[in-house]
Amino acid sequence: MKILITGHKGFIGQNMVNALKDEYELTLYEWGDNLPYLEGHAHCIHLGAISSTTETDVVKVLEQNYDFSRWLLSECNRFGVNFQYSSSASIYGLGTNFSEDAPPQPMSPYAWSKLLFERFVTGLKGKIKVPCHGFRYFNVYGPHEDHKGDQASPYHKFTQQAKNDGVIRIFEGSENYLRDFVPVETVVDVHRKFIGMPESGIWNIGTGKPKSFKQVAEEIAEQYNAKIEYIPMPDNVKKQYQTYTCADLTRLNEYYKT
Repeated sequence: MKILITGHKGFIGQNMVNALKDEYELTLYEWGDNLPYLEGHAHCIHLGAISSTTETDVVKVLEQNYDFSRWLLSECNRFGVNFQYSSSASIYGLGTNFSEDAPPQPMSPYAWSKLLFERFVTGLKGKIKVPCHGFRYFNVYGPHEDHKGDQASPYHKFTQQAKNDGVIRIFEGSENYLRDFVPVETVVDVHRKFIGMPESGIWNIGTGKPKSFKQVAEEIAEQYNAKIEYIPMPDNVKKQYQTYTCADLTRLNEYYKT
């Protein structure tokens, strides 16, 4: 089976490629390459996107996250290629209902781009001939985050701080910020198990078990014998900062078994 993976140089993309390369014939695409040709592929896993939740260039975000995604889906439909795409729990914004049917509350251009593409896909129901699987990732962490900088997961940033400085810096009040941290291996496994699944839809990918930033910092500090230092939260993230996320996995559990 031939599979196209977009965003193969990214964090999740690298993990996806490593997991599937021995099982499938892979075509790899990264933004800036010549546009991919879909004929002959059975499946597309679309991971490529501007993933920064603090990116303020709306035109840039829409061009890469929305316009390109629409083109790619059109090509998949043209050539009969099953389509999977990454979405985001940032769509839930500051809400507390994390079921896929909850009212969206996007707070950033990134979150809006993900919601707009979801709405575009669902609006094509009955007009498109290929299965479309949308996955709302919660807070993913794992190998190959090095290039992400400030957008890396707390697991990665805290580990690097502990190893390099002996001090982990967390925001004041971090005991009150709880997130659903999900290993990238789980994300990859869900994608793999949905390959060939004929039903279209949107599914959360998380653990359903939130953990505070303070808990994560304490675990890593103990492992590396590091100290914890509290710092103020930057003004540019305060308004859109989610204080709590917890994936409702009811829908996912109907389809996916570990």
